[in-house]
Amino acid sequence: MRSQLPSLSLSSYGASWPVNRRIAIVTCAIAVLLALASIVAAVTGSGNGHPAAGTAAPAPAGSSPSSAETSPKPSSGTGPLSRPPQIADPVAFARAAAQMLWSYDTRATSRDQQLAGMRAWMTREAKYADWASVAGQVPDPVLWSRMADQDQHATAHVTEGHYPSAFKQALADDPSAITEAYIYVVTVNGTQQVAWKKGGSGAEERAVTLAIQCRPNHDCTLAAIAPSVTQ
Repeated sequence: MRSQLPSLSLSSYGASWPVNRRIAIVTCAIAVLLALASIVAAVTGSGNGHPAAGTAAPAPAGSSPSSAETSPKPSSGTGPLSRPPQIADPVAFARAAAQMLWSYDTRATSRDQQLAGMRAWMTREAKYADWASVAGQVPDPVLWSRMADQDQHATAHVTEGHYPSAFKQALADDPSAITEAYIYVVTVNGTQQVAWKKGGSGAEERAVTLAIQCRPNHDCTLAAIAPSVTQ
């Protein structure tokens, strides 16, 4: 029988983060994302259906968990968190980013290291980066210290990633809008396993909607954690 997660769980931290500033970037994202539909159609309609290396063509909308399982995994880094993977596919990158966001180890990682590792995944384009929405997932220093006292750590398993229906509809309505910022909205689902001292452990289902920037001929980056209005 699984133990109930302690109140210090990082998994739910930031769930009540203010949505207003994220609405702005998602609004931009939706507009930007729209144009991708026609690009995807052009890319997948000519050739073998697989995006060429270095392009920003996403996986087919509504891709199944089995197809997403073939996505590249984040490369191992020497720091506390994995380094962002070199992926040009929004859904694959979002899956990797969600796994990163849901994983932590207070036994070996300080709060500052956790934040530094997360920032490495962010877009360098300040106009589209909402660092506050991402940093808000990490507890304040006092709470992180209390979690560290309990040796709390978590791992994550991603089950699937997909474009929300609102995003796909926006793309269909205006396929040219995405060419300004190349930001894609992706919802990712999975499970987080948390453990702490004396064998305590627990698991819970997790879901997050991310704004991912994937410019042509560039690897994807994380722009923001989006409001859960695009499920």
